[in-house]
Amino acid sequence: MCDDITPCFFDRHPVNVAQDLIGMELVIGDAGGLIVETEAYAHDDPASHSFRGPTPRNAPMFGLPGTAYVYRSYGLHWCLNVVCTPGSAVLLRALEPVWGIDAMRERRGLESARLLCSGPGRLAQALGVDTDWNGRRLDKALARKIRPAVVAGRRIGISKAVDLEWRFGAAGSAYLSRPFRKG
Repeated sequence: MCDDITPCFFDRHPVNVAQDLIGMELVIGDAGGLIVETEAYAHDDPASHSFRGPTPRNAPMFGLPGTAYVYRSYGLHWCLNVVCTPGSAVLLRALEPVWGIDAMRERRGLESARLLCSGPGRLAQALGVDTDWNGRRLDKALARKIRPAVVAGRRIGISKAVDLEWRFGAAGSAYLSRPFRKG
């Protein structure tokens, strides 16, 4: 395994990458913070956009590991993913804002730091991410900062493969999109 944040770090099963992203610093342009919540989606996962193979929409998922895959959720919100092995990716669900908080507040139109990036749509909006980010390298936007205790649970907002505990978060973080169930 690569210890450095390079494409080979991402060229692994998305569950491993999703866990290892927790506590990393992500900075995009003028804003960023610590990743506190992720979800993994593998190529053979029925909940994954790539499950039925490549399409124009999911083509970035078959790109280079460590690049961005951005899609619109429910026709409303952009969601930022990091590509792993071909056809798999990790959805960035929540970030603890640290840098560029004023820029994030302006983009999101609210004051609460806790709500700026607590959900994939909020995170992308706060960072100014849209489909122009598809295929861009994210490895240079990431750095290891802390290694918090990581909790796991079921993914959110899906109807297939709901039993998989492929959602990961920083234990005790106030910035999660939704708390993890105990037990």
